[in-house]
Amino acid sequence: MKLSDKDPAANKESDLEEKKSNWSCSLIVASLLGAFGSSFLYGYNLSVVNAPTPYIKAFYNETWERRRGYPIDPDTLTLLWSVTVSIFAIGGLVGTFMVKPMGKFCGRKCTLLVNNIFAITAALLMACSLQAGAFEMLIVGRFVMGVDGGIALSALPMYLSEISPKEIRGSLGQVTAIFICIGVFTGQLLGLPELLGKESTWPYLFGAIAIPALVQLVSLPFLPESPRYLLCEKHDQAAAEKAFRTFLGKEDVSREVEEALAEGRMQRNIHLVSALELLRTPSVRWQVITVVVTMACYQLCGLNAIWFYTNSIFGKAGISPEKIPYITLSTGGIETLAAVLSGCPLGSRSTMEFLSRGNGRGVERPCSLFHSLSDV
Repeated sequence: MKLSDKDPAANKESDLEEKKSNWSCSLIVASLLGAFGSSFLYGYNLSVVNAPTPYIKAFYNETWERRRGYPIDPDTLTLLWSVTVSIFAIGGLVGTFMVKPMGKFCGRKCTLLVNNIFAITAALLMACSLQAGAFEMLIVGRFVMGVDGGIALSALPMYLSEISPKEIRGSLGQVTAIFICIGVFTGQLLGLPELLGKESTWPYLFGAIAIPALVQLVSLPFLPESPRYLLCEKHDQAAAEKAFRTFLGKEDVSREVEEALAEGRMQRNIHLVSALELLRTPSVRWQVITVVVTMACYQLCGLNAIWFYTNSIFGKAGISPEKIPYITLSTGGIETLAAVLSGCPLGSRSTMEFLSRGNGRGVERPCSLFHSLSDV
């Protein structure tokens, strides 16, 4: 009699032990370092502009008056601030177009390393804008940081999925979403008046962006390149086997090499279609509609507005200015909790059912949103 027929509990325990054995030290370090210098920075830059908003607007007004001799018009100030906030998303769009050729030419790990140049450049531009008296540096820095975010959110999941065994690929991919939320929370935390959310220290909020980038820049080179990239793109089987051994923590990696080669053959046999052809294909129409509706709901649910304009929203709701930073911090804490819960071992459908029954009313919506984002 088979083990699964004889003792399902023992079989399940065996599968659990096998999954635990897949989490090697190198794999955990690679995922944490990759996420800290990539998705963490993306989340941080979503929330970091919120706290210093009045000080940055005052800086814009002072710079405008010094150059032109009269105060800035309120409508112009609103326009400049809107550009400062939204240009981050435009940079992200540019970054997503850049990641494919970069990933193919440089490799997954090297793409993440090169991407740190954008983060450090953006940090210097934004941190030095007040000292230089040029608000244009802040706007350009936000755009460059958006490019970094666009590249990071495409290259990081690619790297993590290619270095991990298929049994834990989904769990490891959840690291990206969790670190986005941690980045949002950190930006809100550092923006408190007791820390860097003051008129004299707000440039340091942007200068802090360089720290995760530098950490990743000096540590990630000690980890191997994606073994699947080395095998399928560079055709270097010896280097790929060495990388597999490092990430999986075992000597016999023949099964993983065969799986990677099989995946590579399948990809070469796949006929890539254009976006227009995809929309015209009836067999995948419902899949396309599902993805489009899910991502449209995520983008249009108002979550981005909460990240960027939390203090303004709470202020207009009548909450006292002294309490706003701490209420804002609670939203970041709930988002982080939601991301962690959405990756718990209940499974995605069970997690949603658990939350929708009232066991997690405060985190139901952000949990489903972040889980949808991580799955896509």
